[in-house]
Amino acid sequence: MVKIISDSTCDLSQELLERYDIAVLPLQVTLGDESYEDGVNITVDEIYQWADENKTTPKTAAPAIETAASVLAPWLEKGYDLICFSVSESMSTSANVMRLAAKELKATDRVTVIDSKNLSTGGGLLVIEAAILAKQGKSAEEITAHVKSLRPLVRASFVVDTLTYLHRGGRCSSVAALAGGMLKLHPKIVVADGKMGVSKKYRGKMTRVLPEYVEDMKEELLNARTDRVFITHSGCGQETLDQVKTILEGLNHFDEILTTRAGSVISSHCGPGTLGVLFIANE
Repeated sequence: MVKIISDSTCDLSQELLERYDIAVLPLQVTLGDESYEDGVNITVDEIYQWADENKTTPKTAAPAIETAASVLAPWLEKGYDLICFSVSESMSTSANVMRLAAKELKATDRVTVIDSKNLSTGGGLLVIEAAILAKQGKSAEEITAHVKSLRPLVRASFVVDTLTYLHRGGRCSSVAALAGGMLKLHPKIVVADGKMGVSKKYRGKMTRVLPEYVEDMKEELLNARTDRVFITHSGCGQETLDQVKTILEGLNHFDEILTTRAGSVISSHCGPGTLGVLFIANE
């Protein structure tokens, strides 16, 4: 028996976590002197309110080893082998915390930690693939090999509405943030091999930018695996979400179009209004 566990940056909805029987290890979000657990006792809207009032971004951190051990231990006691997914190791020490927790529990031979080399539902896509195989009774070795073969095929990108949060978090210079705001520039951020980079800058209102963003990916989308595609956002209006979903439906390609809202950790860094379309490419 294999149990799939992911850190909270996978940004999978509660419905998907329950559907695929996935356990979650929450990362930490710190607002001033108060620390919270991602998705447990803090909401994204509360984070935005605090960030705007204090003109800074919250601090985010990997889980404590004790927290990780408390999530892993019950499943080990039930006899499961564990596969644990983390956000890209270039962005967080979450994976290493899971390894240290397994060592503390004297269960390194039963715990496999996989660096998703991605973030948000880019990692979530891999987590779901692993969970499907676990339900089919595949071994930890079989699941790990399959997931690692898919890892370079994940296509994760996002268009950012405001550069304010990236600037506050030190990921964007004040000059770039000011210029971006004045010119209404919206960078497309692409995750490749665990790192983020800007591939294009769109200009104008997001209602016009987002359809252009999806249209630019049309060829890639039509060559994607048909199982599922994610629309993941950090707080967009329903009209915007419907607009993107309608374009994806018009491709007549995907079996399932899933819309999820990014959690506290991812949203803390990108700010409101960010939206991405994420999928797995065919080989």
